[in-house]
Amino acid sequence: MVKLLHAVVVASLGLALSAVAIASQEVVVMPLTGAIGPASADFVERGLARADHDDAQLVVLQIDTPGGLDTSMREIIKAILASRVPVAAFVAPSGARAASAGTYILYASHVAAMAPGTNLGAASPVQIGMPDPVAPGRSKPGDKAAKDKAEKAGSDDDGGGSQGVLARKQMHDAAAYIRGLAQMRGRNPEWAERAVRDAVSLPAEEALAQNVIDLMARDVPDLLEKLDGRRLVTAGGERTLATAGAITVTITPDWRTRLLAVITEPSVALILIMIGMYGLFFEFSNPGFVLPGVAGAIALVIGLFALHLLPVNYAGLALILLGIVFLVAEVFVPSYGTLSIGGIAAFVLGAVLLIDTDLPGFGISIGLIAALAGVTALFVLGVSGVALKARNRPVVTGREQLIGSVGVVLDEVTTEGWARVHSERWRVRSAVPLASGQRVRVTACNGLELTVTPLPETGEGG
Repeated sequence: MVKLLHAVVVASLGLALSAVAIASQEVVVMPLTGAIGPASADFVERGLARADHDDAQLVVLQIDTPGGLDTSMREIIKAILASRVPVAAFVAPSGARAASAGTYILYASHVAAMAPGTNLGAASPVQIGMPDPVAPGRSKPGDKAAKDKAEKAGSDDDGGGSQGVLARKQMHDAAAYIRGLAQMRGRNPEWAERAVRDAVSLPAEEALAQNVIDLMARDVPDLLEKLDGRRLVTAGGERTLATAGAITVTITPDWRTRLLAVITEPSVALILIMIGMYGLFFEFSNPGFVLPGVAGAIALVIGLFALHLLPVNYAGLALILLGIVFLVAEVFVPSYGTLSIGGIAAFVLGAVLLIDTDLPGFGISIGLIAALAGVTALFVLGVSGVALKARNRPVVTGREQLIGSVGVVLDEVTTEGWARVHSERWRVRSAVPLASGQRVRVTACNGLELTVTPLPETGEGG
């Protein structure tokens, strides 16, 4: 009996240990595709937190990106460096790339891998306001003489004034950043710096030969087979991978990530700002409608939140708001079109300058700017036309409306009597006698007494 009980306990412990082993073999796969922005950073941060909570043994970032925003890239790298779960950056499938920001993320990951037919590199910082790549003081990629001249000049060389100084600061900062990541992970720091300074790129085979990546794999299962048994050091200590035949769980962007990706699209953010301003304009013009004010306030807050996450040129945003103010003022101030022209010009210029980056995927198309400017101009012209018609329309209420109105005398009038005007009984005064039923016209209004004159018998009236 004791032996049987012992066997049951051992079997139970074995099953429990097997379950723990199976649970610990989970590998999380996260696709990181498209331009890297605030939505991408949020997705990766929450994905790494979930992997840590679920005690996953590895996270595979499957990368295919042309690059993205520097701030979002650095948030992703901070999350990778602080992760207790090892992260493998895998450029896949064939034809994918890890350009610009993707190269930094690859260098920061615990494992760097690529599929055949992929490439990485071209990691030079791109920013509006930077001098042209071939402008004086900067060199073309591979122009060693110009490069040596620039390095010899150092930071004392103007190189295009303040823009040249800013460009060099950004370049040096980016080069030092990726070089530090390369040294941390034991990868080729010289090529990493060249990817930043000279915007060079490498295919997968050459990247492996030059120690830019750790290995090549056809797909995720092949990658996991090759990583089996590898020891990696993370923020939580050293881990030994057991990835051969591991269970993979793919995390795809949820509704929050997709919503954040939509609203942080610069064109959408600009449209939300416009909707918000229109809604508030309608509400202030017609208090009590409520719906335009509520919808406008929500759209405006979401649009400003999106702009907060994007690299915004606040001079551009100020010009947009100034342009809208000018266009709205045109409705109330007779400027003969001057405010409208100035408002449209300010709006277009502000929209062009709004997003302070030249990265692909984060610009606002000229077509959209022209369309919004045209719609706004038509809207202002329409409202101005309605206001002008209302201003020229005859008065239909109040004292002014009574002057010139036609009424009928109710009884004989010598100097004072009663008449019906607009279906109301009024006391009237006349300089000449009036007969009952005679039609009269109001010429003046003194308090509650009207001054009238008789109409000719031809039946003139209004």
